[in-house]
Amino acid sequence: MDMGRESRWEKDAVTVEIVFALVTASALAGVVFAVALGLTHLLDLSGEASRGVPTGGAVVGAVAGVWRLVRVLRRCDVARRGGR
Repeated sequence: MDMGRESRWEKDAVTVEIVFALVTASALAGVVFAVALGLTHLLDLSGEASRGVPTGGAVVGAVAGVWRLVRVLRRCDVARRGGR
């Protein structure tokens, strides 16, 4: 085996980290959107606000999900390269 090549364990670890990042990012985005949708129903909003709050929640949820995805993958990359 070449010294520069990753072992099967390392490849599996990276795959697990990618799946973990995707699942937690999706969960975070879903929770943020659910909170926004819940607030819409809890506060009994109507008209423009009833459409704007869930839309804003979807945007904030998407941003939070991407932030989580990037954060986990960067942490994995730093650890894999031996930076910590």
